[in-house]
Amino acid sequence: MNEIIEVNELVKQYDKAKTAAVKGVSFAVKEGEFFAFLGPNGAGKTTTISILTTTLSKTSGSVIIAGYDADKEAKRVREKVGIIFQQPSLDPQLTAEENIRFHACLYGMYGYRPAFRLMPAAYRQRVMDLAEIVGIQDALFKPIKKLSGGMQRKLEIVRSLIHTPAVLFLDEPTQGLDAVSRRNLWEYINNVRREYGTTVFLTTHYIDEAEHVDKVCIIDQGRIAVCCPPEEMKKSLLRQELILDADDRTELIAELSGLGLFHRIGERVVVPYQEMAVQEIIAKLQTRLTALEIHEPSLEDAYVEYLNRLRGEAA
Repeated sequence: MNEIIEVNELVKQYDKAKTAAVKGVSFAVKEGEFFAFLGPNGAGKTTTISILTTTLSKTSGSVIIAGYDADKEAKRVREKVGIIFQQPSLDPQLTAEENIRFHACLYGMYGYRPAFRLMPAAYRQRVMDLAEIVGIQDALFKPIKKLSGGMQRKLEIVRSLIHTPAVLFLDEPTQGLDAVSRRNLWEYINNVRREYGTTVFLTTHYIDEAEHVDKVCIIDQGRIAVCCPPEEMKKSLLRQELILDADDRTELIAELSGLGLFHRIGERVVVPYQEMAVQEIIAKLQTRLTALEIHEPSLEDAYVEYLNRLRGEAA
């Protein structure tokens, strides 16, 4: 796959700031990839995204989006990206469809017409198709102020996809949504990815939302700390664990020691494993078990561990 986002030695120094907000950041995103850009508040995440989406100028370095220079060819870049902002950006005085129509006309896709029925057939079909994918076809002609937060978020997806962007930037897309709306919204975004092969660039404080991305990149204090597939990051930082217990715990512990298996003793007996398969460990145990659990570390576990290590190194 070709790289659709290329960031090289990106620097952003704000006026009067003592240090740069972004300090030589480099990373790449492949076409069709689901990419997560994570980091604590003040790490340089928002600054980087603002430069990528052409809403902020860089100090130095280069940013190429879909083959276009974000600095020299900003208009071309904007034609290739869709953005769902952290804060709602809909006009509450308009209907859902009117918000979409103004966006499409702003991008120069169609000449403006004062009513949906007067717009070209291609526009009308596109709107209805996207509305069906995200499930808002019944709300298209309702005023924004009458739509729930979840419905407004879905509308923002439709609006951001109306010009078939190559890259969809999602900046905290589920902030303020309840659990059900969050789940539904991700179903819709995944449908869009499958339907259009769109590259998705995600930032979120809900780390579980990035669990199934293709690549995760952590920025901290203006620098890239790590950039790799989630599974690779988890394996490099954390071990999978087998949680055991038995009525005769002394016998269990003696057996684990005899097998040369490292273990910790707390409320239960924890056996970290990496190379050996769970089935191999269990097959070797003769002690009758009363508890058996397998703990697989999550991306959030790895993210917290990584930040803790960075803080420890900086201390």
